[in-house]
Amino acid sequence: MIEKIKNWGYQFLIKTRKYTGTDNIYLAIGASWLTLGRVISAIASFLLAIAFANLLDPATYGSYRYVLSLVGILGIFTLPGMEIAVTQAVARNLEGSFYSGFKTKLKWGLLGSLVAIGGATYYWSRGNSVLPIPLLILAIFLPLMAASQVYKSFLAGRKLFNVQVKYNAIVQVISTGALIGTLFLTKNLFWLIAVYFVSETLLNYSFYLISQRKFKPNREEDPQTISYGKHLTLIEAIGQVMASKLDQFLLFTLIGSASLAVYYFALMIPDQIRNIGKIISTLTLSKFSNRSSQEIKKNMNQKMWKLFILAGIIITLYVIAAPFIYNTFFPQYSDSVIYSQIYIFSLLTLPTSLIITAFRAKAKKKKLYILKIMPFLQIILLLGLVPLLGIMGAILALVGTKILSIGLVLILFRKF
Repeated sequence: MIEKIKNWGYQFLIKTRKYTGTDNIYLAIGASWLTLGRVISAIASFLLAIAFANLLDPATYGSYRYVLSLVGILGIFTLPGMEIAVTQAVARNLEGSFYSGFKTKLKWGLLGSLVAIGGATYYWSRGNSVLPIPLLILAIFLPLMAASQVYKSFLAGRKLFNVQVKYNAIVQVISTGALIGTLFLTKNLFWLIAVYFVSETLLNYSFYLISQRKFKPNREEDPQTISYGKHLTLIEAIGQVMASKLDQFLLFTLIGSASLAVYYFALMIPDQIRNIGKIISTLTLSKFSNRSSQEIKKNMNQKMWKLFILAGIIITLYVIAAPFIYNTFFPQYSDSVIYSQIYIFSLLTLPTSLIITAFRAKAKKKKLYILKIMPFLQIILLLGLVPLLGIMGAILALVGTKILSIGLVLILFRKF
């Protein structure tokens, strides 16, 4: 019976290929594993959020989120764009970037550690007793934690999505369990930050070593990979440092840590849903890397329309379900509901994730740089709206920027 079902499913995927315009078998296998990974991640994040919402006061949790936002900013020094470059190279059987990417990320990450130490010194001199110790903890663990994550890019490039999901699931479950266990023992911010970094670093480095020994990447290398990774990081840095963390910084500074906690809970579930775009990007990056621009452009409009319809359905369902979800699981953060319902409309950018992935796969650096016009618009909106409208101003700035970005992506794609 199981074999009959498998055969029926296989034949169905083949027959429907002409309607979807894509490799349904690859998509089904890859998407099933990646979706499973995202489901595990979402469950872990959801359980952790419930623990934080019920065991930690909003002010402390806001400070915790603020420290992690600083992690995101300083993480730029670890060259996060290198991960996409490594995936692209490995997909072309140039796996030496697995080693060089790790070494390069580790070396550059030390600069982030120096900046973190400088930040700790600054906050200590200003009489701030909350941030110096977390920043010193960050300085110790950031380089190795970030560099080790190159194993995920290697597995994605090899299309070993099942292995990638298994490793990620173990990381998620253990690190989440460690944090929840810590919450039952102490509400101390320093211990929470320490447990986060220790668990993430040890687990990621362990799987880097396991991937190296088990799959034995070859030493063939594209000399352009490191350069491309740095270019992608520069592109990412503009958005991540200047825009994506500015909202949290402004809210923490102007309104306080408790308001930042309300804001984060508003973004939490929609951001998990937006991970659909990351699944699509992961699946298509290795595929696009081995196709010509003409092949990629074929049937792109049809695929985007289907994703747009999917986004519309998800948005409608979430707007209806959000009040029930928050009142049931996060009663302390019922104020987050309206903000979350508005923020979910940022999912309308889901179809353009295909185009942006195509730009990355074909190393369209100029187009990727042009897209970074949008973070500057987001900065302007955040600086103007947050002081006036607080949390609502930040939400409107994020959603407005993402909606406007759709038009720019479509214009750039015309000359792909």
